[in-house]
Amino acid sequence: MKQINKIVASIIVIAATFSTANAQSTATASASATIVTPISIVKDVDMNFGNIAVTNSGGTVVLAPAGSRTATGGVTLPVVAGTVSAAAFTVSGQSAYTYDITLPSGNIVLSSGANSMNINTFTASIGLTAGALSTGSTGSQSFSVGATIAVSANQAAGSYTTATPFNVTVNYN
Repeated sequence: MKQINKIVASIIVIAATFSTANAQSTATASASATIVTPISIVKDVDMNFGNIAVTNSGGTVVLAPAGSRTATGGVTLPVVAGTVSAAAFTVSGQSAYTYDITLPSGNIVLSSGANSMNINTFTASIGLTAGALSTGSTGSQSFSVGATIAVSANQAAGSYTTATPFNVTVNYN
């Protein structure tokens, strides 16, 4: 009987040792997520170079983002300017977030029947330095875009338009 008591006592000691050796500790963590306002861009005003006159030598018209125009070469700007406007856009999104815009980098073709002209060298009224643009405290910012149109010598008269609109792309940094 003493032998059985010793064995039982040994088993109890061993079991107690295993239960303390297998002790567990638990920590907890919370999870969270923030859904930000999606960034968006809307066009407010289309680009329009207005009335342009050309002689037997071509030139360009530079439409500044502020809406002013300058002509070079054989291109003149008539007194009756017609509708002149830089393209205008509004970016909306999460307040105080920075974003970038991408302007067209190649030629955009304007056509009138079989005749065409190219616009290029797009510029914006706001800086294009990465991270420099911000939605500010209101969550929106407006800007305008100008470009340069190349007018050929003796360019045919007509109303020239793009077959498809040009893209201005915006994304959060």
